[in-house]
Amino acid sequence: MVKETIRVYARVKPLGRRQQAGIYSVDDDEKSLSSLEIIVPRDLADGFVNNKRESYKFKFQKIFDQEAKQDVVFDNIAKPVAECVLAGYNGTIFAYGQTGSGKTFTITGGAERYSDRGIIPRTLSYIFDQLQKDSSKVYTTHVSYLEIYNECGYDLLNPRHEASRLEDLPKVTIMEDPDQNIHLKNLSLQQATNEEEALNLLFLGDTNRMIAETPMNQASSRSHCIFTIHISSKEPGSATIRRSKLHLVDLAGSERVAKTGVGGHLLTEAKYINLSLHYLEQVIIALAEKNRSHIPYRNSMMTSVLRDSLGGNCMTTMIATLSIDRRNIEESISTCRFAQRVALIKNEAILNEEIDPTLMIVKLKKEIQELKDELVLVTGKQRTSELSQEELLQLDELIETFLEDNDPNSTLDVGADMRKIKYCFIHLKQLMNDSKISDKKLLLQHNSEEKDTNKEVGEEELKKLKELLQQRDNEINILVNMLKKEKKRAQEALFQLNSASAGSTVLEQSLCVNLEEGQSPASSFSLKEAKDFSSSVHRLPFLSRQTEGKMSLGCQEAFEVFKQDHADSITIEDNKELLKQRFAEAKCLGEKLNEVRSKINHLKGEITQRHIQRAVLAVSSPSEELNTLDPVEEQLRTQIEEEKKSYKIMFNRLKGLKVEIEHLQLLMEKAKMKLQKDFEVWWSEEAQNLQEKPEMVSSSNIMTVYPQLRKPSQHLSINSFSETTRVSPSEDPAGKNNSITSSNPISKTRTPASSSTSIPLTGDSQADADILAFMKARQNILQKKGLGNK
Repeated sequence: MVKETIRVYARVKPLGRRQQAGIYSVDDDEKSLSSLEIIVPRDLADGFVNNKRESYKFKFQKIFDQEAKQDVVFDNIAKPVAECVLAGYNGTIFAYGQTGSGKTFTITGGAERYSDRGIIPRTLSYIFDQLQKDSSKVYTTHVSYLEIYNECGYDLLNPRHEASRLEDLPKVTIMEDPDQNIHLKNLSLQQATNEEEALNLLFLGDTNRMIAETPMNQASSRSHCIFTIHISSKEPGSATIRRSKLHLVDLAGSERVAKTGVGGHLLTEAKYINLSLHYLEQVIIALAEKNRSHIPYRNSMMTSVLRDSLGGNCMTTMIATLSIDRRNIEESISTCRFAQRVALIKNEAILNEEIDPTLMIVKLKKEIQELKDELVLVTGKQRTSELSQEELLQLDELIETFLEDNDPNSTLDVGADMRKIKYCFIHLKQLMNDSKISDKKLLLQHNSEEKDTNKEVGEEELKKLKELLQQRDNEINILVNMLKKEKKRAQEALFQLNSASAGSTVLEQSLCVNLEEGQSPASSFSLKEAKDFSSSVHRLPFLSRQTEGKMSLGCQEAFEVFKQDHADSITIEDNKELLKQRFAEAKCLGEKLNEVRSKINHLKGEITQRHIQRAVLAVSSPSEELNTLDPVEEQLRTQIEEEKKSYKIMFNRLKGLKVEIEHLQLLMEKAKMKLQKDFEVWWSEEAQNLQEKPEMVSSSNIMTVYPQLRKPSQHLSINSFSETTRVSPSEDPAGKNNSITSSNPISKTRTPASSSTSIPLTGDSQADADILAFMKARQNILQKKGLGNK
């Protein structure tokens, strides 16, 4: 690939006898670009105040002045391009300028002298000389000559061109392939084997070209002409061909109608010429701009034909022809400006190589025949293109045996014959398609049967649900009745507890009063009855716990306080919170697993639907494309595998959570059982400690009793009991002062410690211990709640 800008040259036309030369200067520096300076003196008629520009300076690759010869122009401009074309690159040389500036003379040349030959005949001579010298390759040369007249294309090498009118000739039309390559329809390619044939074709085309006399030029070209040389080369025995082409373009000259004063048919030609040159300038401006998305090649036929030459795969050179006449100095400046814009365009020339299909076919046929001969030598059998009837029947039997065999390691061996292998694949494919069609029919039938079955099952499930609902209603009614009974039992137990508490208080009051009055205990209340009554009060919580597994209200209250102060209470609460978190996480994972499972089922359904569609397509229009893998199915299977991986990860996590939850539940059960056992041990120890201290109930102990005075008929509730009978036992460390006091300061009587009237509670130590244990447990509970005496 060769990247370079379009090379721009300038040629100055010699002046005629009656023409006045303009002021210009040429700075020809061999090391750098040549520069052309055109000076336009100010007109004194415009006045003293005149801001018009006087000097115009332009740079070119090289500037050919009036004395330059045709061979010098060819050696500097056309010869490098011709060498690139022989190497396999495309090339273009076009001349641009106003009418009468020497474009046709530069491209085609003059007819008076042999030395006046232009670029086209000299290029043909140079190319054929090089072809004769190079004997390592085989060259083929063709020539075409296109004329664009009034935006219509004509073939100048058409043999009917001289005998017919221009309008009767077949027009050359532009066609574009999908790769945006331009093809010219009705343009003939004439083969030229030597220089003489090519020059004859050139002279034939020049003879048919449209020319006319104008005020600016006696033989003015009224059309754009493109002379193309097509060269193809290849090395002997190689399938690679190099194809290149060289466009030699002679553009029609632009002219100002107001200056020339032409009319009629010449005016129409001038309009078309100027319009096509205007479109050419638009294309040049668009190519010179950066980041231009659209190039207007299709505006004219000339820009369409020269698409590659102006901005594509081509090495392009431009010759700007200038007429340095005082009358034409403005047109010359305009031509130089156009050349400067063309010099900004970059082209990418690519070596045009392709493989000759004819040679490739011959080579492949020869290789196939050699392989067939080797196969015959190896197998010893001559194979035909088609299988015989016996071989087909044998293959059918082998396929049927292979399909009926249940052994997963069985193989279908048909030998190293591609004909048999292909036949087996085709036969298996037909069987698979037939099975898919039958499966589809069975699926439709199964769906209809499932609908009927689901309808019947739905009716049965509805009936079962109704029966289950009726059963649940009956169970709810039974449970409500049981709850009512349990509530009634709880109220009766509460009433009994209050009555028992009131009885113990009355017992103490009566004992104290009887002792103070000097009466015997047996006269007011039996000691045996007091013992039984107090023992029943003390054993109420344990009796209720042994019956139906329920605690009494007092024991429940003590259990709650004990549970809060227990060392394992924090661990139990932490385990509860952790268990709640694990349950929530397990629930979330379960929902995600259900979503992934439904998504996998949905993807499997899509794959099944895809199989059905491909089966139907295979039946309707069988082709080789159906043997290939379905990219949509592969994508669906990839998604299923990804979803299965995520499902497996979440399922393993859920299993781990299940094990962790069961472990936490087991720890909770053990902690609860331990807590309950510790409470029962503590409760029994409290009662046993009171029973093991006989000094508290002996006659030597001095006790101070603060009885609560109430009427016997008054009933006590739980709240009143806790507020009125708060007993605070205080033991002296030396065991000298033991007393039981009441929280009511109004109703208490104090007996001094030195008094000789110290009285025991009862005559039975077991009853006294039971009463004191109950009262002490009650007092401890109230103190922990902050309700005891301060």
